[in-house]
Amino acid sequence: MKLHSIEAGNFKLDGGAMFGVVPKSLWQRTNPADSNNMIDMAARCLLIEDGDRLTLLDAGMGNKQDEKFFGYYYMDHRFDLDSSLKKAGFSRDDITDVFLTHLHFDHCGGVIQKKGDGFEPAFAKAKFHTNRNHWNWATVPNAREKASFLKENIMPIQESGQLEFIPQTQVFEKNTAMGFDILFVDGHTEKMMIPHITIKDKTFVFMADLLPTAGHIPIPFVMGYDTRPLLTLDEKSAFLNEAATNGYYLILEHDPAHEIITVKHTEKGVRLDKVFTFADFF
Repeated sequence: MKLHSIEAGNFKLDGGAMFGVVPKSLWQRTNPADSNNMIDMAARCLLIEDGDRLTLLDAGMGNKQDEKFFGYYYMDHRFDLDSSLKKAGFSRDDITDVFLTHLHFDHCGGVIQKKGDGFEPAFAKAKFHTNRNHWNWATVPNAREKASFLKENIMPIQESGQLEFIPQTQVFEKNTAMGFDILFVDGHTEKMMIPHITIKDKTFVFMADLLPTAGHIPIPFVMGYDTRPLLTLDEKSAFLNEAATNGYYLILEHDPAHEIITVKHTEKGVRLDKVFTFADFF
């Protein structure tokens, strides 16, 4: 098994929104803002190469929205799915599975592309994996998240016949069908999935929005986007303490400066330990 970093395009988000009630004087130490208070964000997807199976975890924003939409997020198109897949030695048609941690537009937009006046899957031969609870949550969105759950990103997945639901009976699922284990969390959005990938003696965890950047490691540093921030506190605390104890390698989806990190126990709580790149392992 091998892991590849798939960069789907950097962008920017409001720093205050990314850190909630935490003062800028604290968060700007790790995530400096520009003159518009925007901070740099990555859309770092993950490709799992396992025999004949190629599983893509998340797919970035994609390119089907209009210029006005991308203007809100200062999209940097130096990276995209096609060039990143080509760099790894693959193309869209090689992808057998697309696993979506959740259906916010910056995580799933790339799975659907324009076709004439309509839309079609960007990965014609792949199965698309989410879970039923999150699907129901996203397709009948609440007012807070409605702008993040875009119908053109979501409904064509079902209409294509390529949608599959991952079963869930408990918080942490041993999922032999996907080839990796899944932690289900509810603070950011309903039933976001956090993949745990074991390779030999190492556990790599794709963090999605449970830990967007290394700057979010302190427990109170919770995004304003989270629907249940107090629950995020508990979920993040439990996970980071487990990660520090067990030496997990955390793959950061949204941190442009840190690809993979480990964390450690300190007198101040869990803090950043070491920083790695994919080249250090693969």
